[in-house]
Amino acid sequence: MLTPEQCWKAICARDAAQDGQFVFTVSSTGIYCRPSCPARRPKREHVNFYPDASTAEAAGYRPCKRCSPHGQSPAEQLDALVQAACELLSQEPLTLDQLASRIGFSASHLSRAFKARTGLTPHAWAKAKEREQTENIVMPANSGRSRKQALPEQIRYAIAECDLGQILMASSNKGICAVLFADSHQALEQELQQRFPSAHLEHDDQGLQDWLATLLEQICEPQRAAHLPLDIRGTAFQQQIWNKLREIPSGQTRTYAQLAAEVGSHPRAVARACASNPLGLIVPCHRVISSTGGLAGYRWGLARKQALLAQEKASVATQKVDL
Repeated sequence: MLTPEQCWKAICARDAAQDGQFVFTVSSTGIYCRPSCPARRPKREHVNFYPDASTAEAAGYRPCKRCSPHGQSPAEQLDALVQAACELLSQEPLTLDQLASRIGFSASHLSRAFKARTGLTPHAWAKAKEREQTENIVMPANSGRSRKQALPEQIRYAIAECDLGQILMASSNKGICAVLFADSHQALEQELQQRFPSAHLEHDDQGLQDWLATLLEQICEPQRAAHLPLDIRGTAFQQQIWNKLREIPSGQTRTYAQLAAEVGSHPRAVARACASNPLGLIVPCHRVISSTGGLAGYRWGLARKQALLAQEKASVATQKVDL
């Protein structure tokens, strides 16, 4: 669990990213809450912290009725409802009113929640899904054009050793589509295959050596950001978050809550978008931390996240001294 100081900081920020990490109790009321509870903030001297709901209840506290700390948070409930809406739209065409009726929400509330989590309205999401399914249909084999479309995508990749362990860079015919970290070649190749299950993967260290060298230079000298052609793939919401990440200067950080406020979403949705980032280093998801100042999660391990941030801060400090 976080330190008491970090827990209190999360409470003051109503940091939804810390929901599920701990609960806090209020001695003056006898209740316990989740960090993001919207109720009026209690006095610090009345607050204690517990790792979970069961330990708080064992100590004699009852759950807050506003934030329901013993079940799903309001944000998690909306996540589940939006996921259910996506599944319904994947099965059959529905108007917004029909979808809202099936989900049990008002149309306006569902539309806002849906767009905050996917970056699209339900109608636009359904249309995008329809286009995706149409593009994936395999045409009759007697057409030369169809046979060409049916060929698997070609993705080349190269692997090298760096200060962070092993790094893999992959490229489609449009540009770099993945930058991954791991401790072994096998782990890197497995993750690449998982991200591009239908692609034909070709190991090409020689053909990609110049681009890979540029990335390795950025690790050692963060101020030399790589400017390479990119093939960034993701949902509209993920793309929105990843663009925000690329705006964070080297040596600086943002919190999940800050990014969520900028895009009108919530910290958990931002955290999921960061975790889905396929372009480590280039899309600097390592520059996002929790409201407590802790590193929180990182797809490729907190040790790598800490090393990247430390290297960037040291580089910025060196630049200031040189000036």
